[in-house]
Amino acid sequence: MNALPIRTAAPSGHSGGHSSTGTHVPVLLNEVMETLSPAPGGVFLDGTFGGGGYTRAILDTAEDSTVWAVDRDPAAITRGEALAARYRGRLHLIQGNFSQMASLLTDRGVNTLDGIVLDIGVSSFQIDDPDRGFSFRTDGPLDMRMAGEGTSAADLIARLPEAEIANILYELGEERKSRQIARAIVSARAEEPITTTGRLASIIRCVVPPDRSGIDPATRSFQALRIAVNDELGELERALQQATNLLKPGGRLVIVSFHSLEDRIVKHFMNDAAGNAPSPSRYDPRGLVARTEPRFRLITSKAVRPGTAEQNANPRSRSARLRAIECLRRETTP
Repeated sequence: MNALPIRTAAPSGHSGGHSSTGTHVPVLLNEVMETLSPAPGGVFLDGTFGGGGYTRAILDTAEDSTVWAVDRDPAAITRGEALAARYRGRLHLIQGNFSQMASLLTDRGVNTLDGIVLDIGVSSFQIDDPDRGFSFRTDGPLDMRMAGEGTSAADLIARLPEAEIANILYELGEERKSRQIARAIVSARAEEPITTTGRLASIIRCVVPPDRSGIDPATRSFQALRIAVNDELGELERALQQATNLLKPGGRLVIVSFHSLEDRIVKHFMNDAAGNAPSPSRYDPRGLVARTEPRFRLITSKAVRPGTAEQNANPRSRSARLRAIECLRRETTP
């Protein structure tokens, strides 16, 4: 029997690609711009600047608009300096986590926004750089830190007990062979520290055989470790409430996610914000409390996905999901 080919795709949860001219093209660009609908003179936040694709589109589309661009990766901020010079006075770069958007903006005198766009996950620039350790396509240090500081993937692999490694792989990567992989990792690290992406991927491939999807067996585990290293789900949850509190009436929050766990968090939050949460049981005391008018409305009744043409041109876009809400009124203080 012939072995199934392994498609050496990067771990899922990534955005953008590069055009033939080398320009960064973010996922679902047309759909994001149509949904965000930036008006001239507006103030916007691109909370995941990356290659600056959404930022550039906003600035080109909306005359006299201003974009505050945040990214936790110092390399992204450095890369954006040329764009900031091109849009001098209109584009402001901030290094930091989007989960801190409220303090990052209020410290700079910005209290309200006309729109926010968040592209959740790792960027193409990070994936394509072997030294960052996000991908197993090319051997490199087992790092995965978006901000380049704190605990790396190699640190987690070296110090966590077997059960905790298994939990990360199962809960964040939905890896069904998580226990077997964790056992193999602990056994391998007893012989020699696991410090490279190539060695970790090899350990995983010895446990998980290729299947008919053609996706590399290491994909889910690498994804799980990346999410854990960067606390991506926690970052998203902290960002959502801040984002809705910053929006003006008519302002829109547009989020592109790539992982089912992220999309689930976004979906539930937006449904709750728009008052679409299911009513409590008649036996639940919460059903006796009058429901307040929602402050938001759903723009997307279901997730928007890339079209066939985009998926063919950029296979990394296939798992992308776009959801959005619009602010109806600001929260009133007692």
